[in-house]
Amino acid sequence: MMEKINITLDDGSVVETTMHPVIVSASRATDIPAFYADWFFYRLQRGYSAWRNPFNNRLGYVSYQDTRFIVFWSKNPSPLLEHLDELVPGTQVGGEHGIGCYIQYTLNDYAAEGLERKVPPVQERIDTFRRIVDRLGVGHVVWRFDPLVLTDRIGTDDLIEKIARIGDQLKGYTEKLVFSFADIATYRKVKHNLKESGINYTEWDEERMRNFAAQLVELNRRWGYQLATCGEAIDLPGVEHNSCIDHDLIIRLAHRDRALMEYLGVVKVPVQRDMFGNVEVPTGGILLDDSMVAIQRKRMPDKGQRKACGCMVSKDIGQYDTCPHQCEYCYANASKATALENWRRHRENPWGETIVGS
Repeated sequence: MMEKINITLDDGSVVETTMHPVIVSASRATDIPAFYADWFFYRLQRGYSAWRNPFNNRLGYVSYQDTRFIVFWSKNPSPLLEHLDELVPGTQVGGEHGIGCYIQYTLNDYAAEGLERKVPPVQERIDTFRRIVDRLGVGHVVWRFDPLVLTDRIGTDDLIEKIARIGDQLKGYTEKLVFSFADIATYRKVKHNLKESGINYTEWDEERMRNFAAQLVELNRRWGYQLATCGEAIDLPGVEHNSCIDHDLIIRLAHRDRALMEYLGVVKVPVQRDMFGNVEVPTGGILLDDSMVAIQRKRMPDKGQRKACGCMVSKDIGQYDTCPHQCEYCYANASKATALENWRRHRENPWGETIVGS
């Protein structure tokens, strides 16, 4: 149980909270960078935001006083560009808040099939990817083609072709490609929404997964990306299990942040070399540069996620039913109408304590 701290609210009243995370997720539940970036950075400046628990609908308060790192999730993070100078110490930009970040960037290509009607065109999103990497550096933007959706119009060969077109243009701009297989049966509201939209989907089976992964591994010979699945239990040759809130990547990008490294239980040790001068990295070690290796003494898995999830603990500050992208396969919107209504409410009060303006 985290200790309680006090927050002074916008109205001057004081409340207690146990939510003062070191790592913030922004957000699995909605696209904060695309639609709520101004709100988020305003609330970061205010030092807190309000968050509604999706399980019991109770309102709580999240303090940012201890926050050292943010993982953004987005299909269109271009609005972040005007805010990056407020973050990211130790990269090409400064940071008045002294907070590091990276971006989980979902860059799919379902335009022709109408599965993502309100995201920008694919080429525009590729250009945004490159612009952000130019600002932050390689490693700060992770490419996700997620989820992989099969329909009567999209087969596995089509998905490989779509990935190939994007992957060729991202070479040199990303280190990793993360993917998952759309598990529509698990999410009843997704199944309902697809049927309502007349989309004839096909579930993945193990044989299709393995055949697809083999094709992707072969395709990846021309790129050399790290391939990883998100939340998938199946072991696939040449493919790792991903940690989207990734302790190793956070350490690589923010190892100069002493407070964050202390929280993560990291110690730095000098590089050891063999008799031929080759660097020897101990098991579990992370090579930081030619002279230093980081070793994390503790792991902090997020027990609130799916069994196959490799994420470390963080606090997600988003809210479901708030994303106007309106993607047909979305698990975060139970109702398109509700999401649009919440987006309208946010615009009427864009600086409110909660993401929907209340």
